[in-house]
Amino acid sequence: MREFKKYSFELDGIDKIILNSLMSNAKTSISKIAKEVGVSSTAIHQRIKKLEASEIIKNPVTPLNYKALGYKTIAYVGIYLEKSVKYQESINEMLKINEIIEAHFTTGNYTVFIKLLCKDNDHLMDVLRNKIQKINGIVRTETIISLEQSISRQIKP
Repeated sequence: MREFKKYSFELDGIDKIILNSLMSNAKTSISKIAKEVGVSSTAIHQRIKKLEASEIIKNPVTPLNYKALGYKTIAYVGIYLEKSVKYQESINEMLKINEIIEAHFTTGNYTVFIKLLCKDNDHLMDVLRNKIQKINGIVRTETIISLEQSISRQIKP
C-alpha cells in the first residue's frame, strides 16, 4: 500500500501569489511574477524550487482540450471489486488503459471510482466491455456519462 507524507509547509503571501499566477497560466514568466510581487526574479525562482521540493507544486501538466483531440465523452465509473485486497492488482491493470485518466479508492458503494475519456459512446462501451470489465476481481460497474463540465479549477491556496 501507499505511504502518505505529512506536509508541514507554511505558505506566505508571496507563495500564494506565485501559486495563483501559475494556476491561472502555467506559462506565466518568472519575471512577470517578480514584478507583481516586487522582488527579484531569482527570489521567485528560488521560491518555485522550494514549492516543488515540498511537493506543493507537482509535475506540471499542460491542460489539453480533449474535445479538440476527438474525445467527446466523459464518463465516471463506479467499480465493485470482489474483494478490497484486489485493489492494487486492479489499479495496476487500469494503468494500462489509456482512457482512464483518474482513479480513486473510495468509501461508500464503490471500491474504485474512475474517470474516463472516450471518443464517443461506442468507444466507451468498448472500453467498458473489453478492457475494464475483463480485469480480474471486478464484479460489476456502474457508469455515469457527463453531459457538460460546468466547473474546472484548482483550489486556491
